[in-house]
Amino acid sequence: MSITIGLMMHCMFSRPWLMLHGALLKVRLDSNVFVGNGLIAMYGKCGCLLEARRALDEVPSRDVVSWNSMVAGYAQNMQFDDALEVCREMEALKQKPDAEMQNSGLSPDSIAFVAILSACSHSGLLDEGKIYFKQMTEKYNLTPRIEHFACYVDLLGRAGQVDEAYNFIKQMPVEPNERVWGALLSSCRVYSNMDIGLLAADNLLQLAPEQSGYYVLLSNIYAKAGRWKEVTAVRSLMKRRRIRKTPGISNVELNNQVHTFLAGDTLHPQSKEIYEELGVLVGKMKELGYVPETDSALHDVEEEDKECHLAVHSEKLAIVFALLNTQNSPIRITKNLRVCGDCHIAAKLISKIAGREIVVRDTNRFHHFKDGICSCGDYW
Repeated sequence: MSITIGLMMHCMFSRPWLMLHGALLKVRLDSNVFVGNGLIAMYGKCGCLLEARRALDEVPSRDVVSWNSMVAGYAQNMQFDDALEVCREMEALKQKPDAEMQNSGLSPDSIAFVAILSACSHSGLLDEGKIYFKQMTEKYNLTPRIEHFACYVDLLGRAGQVDEAYNFIKQMPVEPNERVWGALLSSCRVYSNMDIGLLAADNLLQLAPEQSGYYVLLSNIYAKAGRWKEVTAVRSLMKRRRIRKTPGISNVELNNQVHTFLAGDTLHPQSKEIYEELGVLVGKMKELGYVPETDSALHDVEEEDKECHLAVHSEKLAIVFALLNTQNSPIRITKNLRVCGDCHIAAKLISKIAGREIVVRDTNRFHHFKDGICSCGDYW
């Protein structure tokens, strides 16, 4: 059984998961709760939520892992209303007198609340998130762990409550870790809070001195404020400590082969066609009102140079490659970093221009672009 579940996890980002599910159906293993849970998690992490929900419904005796996997799948794919609805469904089933239904209806546990709070955070549901955080202890008698505190700081920070988030950290009953300070630093970048941002960065550089992402966030805070001397100082510190910025990499699969793109990549055999088509698309995007979000390229250079840098980000190249080589089917991209604001805008417009669904999975969650709209509601 463990071998089967291990295969599921291995197949999550490639076509063999379809074949694996077919094989499980043939031997009637899909109704086993452990295999069923693996299918729910697999489909959720592939962005296939209809299949994940179907797998949940087909598990005859669902346990808390079944529900958690579904909640996490919806939350990761920005389907926040659905994630919260599953939680309500769990509670409703628990109240039914039928014995079998009681077994399938369970109270959310600590793991479920990480997904719930994350869902509230990434959908801007500040009040709902506060209610769920309070319910953890008062209704479900759960003791918040560091993951829950990090989610709560992220919830406050994303909603612009940076001062409240910082005060919350100071009152936490446990020592804040790098994830907590990282959430605070990210919100400081978005809302240009220099004072608290520097405090968060100071803690992060002590906790994780080799993590390049935090240096980049601090550099971006300075850059948004136009403080280029400080930007240079951060970059010099990175050089002295031999910290290298992680390059953005985007992958797309075609005919069982993974194609990898870096920003400004010219090594791919179809580079010429990709850049020509990208140029055509950018022209059409500008006709629809596209203006490059140059804050996503925070360098002390001219605006025109920033636009050129943004235009060749890896996810744009991967999307255009997929457009050139596929028809009708959804385009699926994975990226090792957070999607930048400009690429997010571009993906929305390209989905409308090309009439194609584009699914991008970055380091945290999925973005489903369709008809010029993203599932995250531009809040990620």
